[in-house]
Amino acid sequence: MKPVTQAIRIQTERTNEMEHSTPLFLTSSFCFDNAEEMRAAFADESNDNIYSRFSNPNVQEFTDKMVALEGAEAGYATATGMSAVFASFMALLKKGDHLLACNSLFGSTITVLNKYLPNFGIEVSYVSAADTASWEAAIKPNTKMIYLETPTNPGLDIIDLAFAGALAKKHHLLLNVDNCFATPVNQRPIDFGADLVVHSATKWIDGQGRVLGGVVLGKKELIHQIYLFCRSTGPALSPFNAWILSKSLETLDVRMERHAANALQIAKTLEGHEKISWMKYPFLPSHPQHAIAVQQMKNGGALVSFDLKGGVESGRKFLNHLKMLSLTANLGDTRSIASHPASTTHAKLTEAERAAVNITPGLIRISAGLEHIDDILADILQALEQC
Repeated sequence: MKPVTQAIRIQTERTNEMEHSTPLFLTSSFCFDNAEEMRAAFADESNDNIYSRFSNPNVQEFTDKMVALEGAEAGYATATGMSAVFASFMALLKKGDHLLACNSLFGSTITVLNKYLPNFGIEVSYVSAADTASWEAAIKPNTKMIYLETPTNPGLDIIDLAFAGALAKKHHLLLNVDNCFATPVNQRPIDFGADLVVHSATKWIDGQGRVLGGVVLGKKELIHQIYLFCRSTGPALSPFNAWILSKSLETLDVRMERHAANALQIAKTLEGHEKISWMKYPFLPSHPQHAIAVQQMKNGGALVSFDLKGGVESGRKFLNHLKMLSLTANLGDTRSIASHPASTTHAKLTEAERAAVNITPGLIRISAGLEHIDDILADILQALEQC
């Protein structure tokens, strides 16, 4: 079956009721018929569930679907996207290792890299997302992993995954890719040589702003190390959230088609607007990495970024005059969302750090929802008139 079909048809084993939709397994632990079965489970000699911090049928169904969509060997689901990101570092890096990261990342990820990994003796350095030619020179003898996002947050730079995969293989490094913005129906980093893929399932995988979740996918031996780390430290995905996310995957492909179509129309309409100094959307021919985007992505995704000529003040005016678009700390919802990264998600970066990744004072990020495109555009255009 095709991956999008597997995302619909993979199902936890039915109970005696022969239900069509997977039931909820809201239990903290699981019982055994005898002492030998229990011993074998704790000795990892069987696949029996023991405790929902370790595994749960709902969590396994969601994970199996994500494994199919990403083309991975295995996966482990976590409570949030950031717990997935953190686990992918802590389970595989040790004191003395070096992590090479692209410099355009989610604000919380930057906090983990700058504030917490050094506490464990893990060295971190950054390379430009827009200048991959400089990456190889930044690799050190103790470099263990390359970490990147593409498209990047929030500037929507596109990193050549084929290049990154070849570089990692050449130097025997782990390639760890945050694929949240593209989703697995739009881009599969493993096809280009990635060893690990992480997601905040809170975004388009849920798609309706209901629950939190995360997942790490990749090679079986690496995921086993991540599983052991998470089993002991506890960032487990709840069965209820896993049930929601698993059902959401059944519509991911069709939802992303509508999201991307709306985003492309927003980008085309706003490009060249008198109040905007620049517009970025991966499938616009004007995007600096447009050629790479069309090679590795099915569509341009659901995010649009543009810069208002009036800077911070214009950014605030734009947000304050929106009537329909939501102002919220999320993206990937059925409802369109607008944000001002310089004063929210990336506010803790210095002005110089923001400038280095093109987070300008007037940068606006739009997460295109599923509303009618005429209504989305009407709200954006009337708000622009007030800037």
